[in-house]
Amino acid sequence: MSAAEPASRGRSSRDVAYAALKQRILDNVLQPGAQFLEQELVDLCGVSRTPVREALIRLQEEGLVAIVPRHGARILPLELADMQEIYEVLASLEPTAVELVTRAGPGEEALRPFDEACRAMAEALERNDLVAWAAADEDYHLHLLRLCGNRRLAGMVMQCWDQAHRARMFTLCLRPKPLLSVAEHQAVTDAIRRGDADDARELYRRHRERGGHEQMEILRRYGMRKF
Repeated sequence: MSAAEPASRGRSSRDVAYAALKQRILDNVLQPGAQFLEQELVDLCGVSRTPVREALIRLQEEGLVAIVPRHGARILPLELADMQEIYEVLASLEPTAVELVTRAGPGEEALRPFDEACRAMAEALERNDLVAWAAADEDYHLHLLRLCGNRRLAGMVMQCWDQAHRARMFTLCLRPKPLLSVAEHQAVTDAIRRGDADDARELYRRHRERGGHEQMEILRRYGMRKF
């Protein structure tokens, strides 16, 4: 269902507006620093003013927009210091999620999405399709959070992931081909499969720290102070 479709298929108008606006912010369709009148956002979402206002309140709580009274909303940019903090949080919390998943002892059915994501990443890199690679990479991480069994941890990670997604989309075509990515994800999956929680956690920590360092270097190299 596209973001602008009616809410009659199971989602409220507020949820439709929230999903439509958030996805466009994360994909940088709504550019950082840009300001939009409320009516412009209403037209974009295809819903009435009230659900758009409710969606904007939620997006403001997530740090994605700033509501400007009587003038709509401004898309908040990220700064290098923001990204440094985000990657530090991810490097701390995501390894804990990996450990929780491993100690839960998931079966093959639960592990299959990890294997499928790794395969999709490898196939995307063979086609030089970095957009597809990024989507498969996010599928892997989202499945990890679904399995970890800690909703609060998953929620905190997801909020940081949303912010990191914006930076990734800005730099996707600037980064070197992420050849290490598939092998690192597969190594984590193998450790989870054999029930080695300590190894899974450490492998994931190294993966997250390497990826964060690489991302920060790209942002600095190209002078991206705000994005």
